[in-house]
Amino acid sequence: MIPLALAPAGEKQKIKKIAGNDKVRRHLQELGLVMDATVTVVSSETDNVILGVGDSRVAIGGDLARRIMV
Repeated sequence: MIPLALAPAGEKQKIKKIAGNDKVRRHLQELGLVMDATVTVVSSETDNVILGVGDSRVAIGGDLARRIMV
């Protein structure tokens, strides 16, 4: 497992673990980032990560991306 922040762009990844308190988990769940979801890193710049989640694109900060293990 690696943090989502380090995943290569363009490859589909399956979320295996999400670290953090309930507030963090709830926020990520609202964005569609839940256990076993498939996401694609579209772009990883500086401290932001743009993800493809289903038919949507979601931008999260690097701190959140480091809490998601794929």
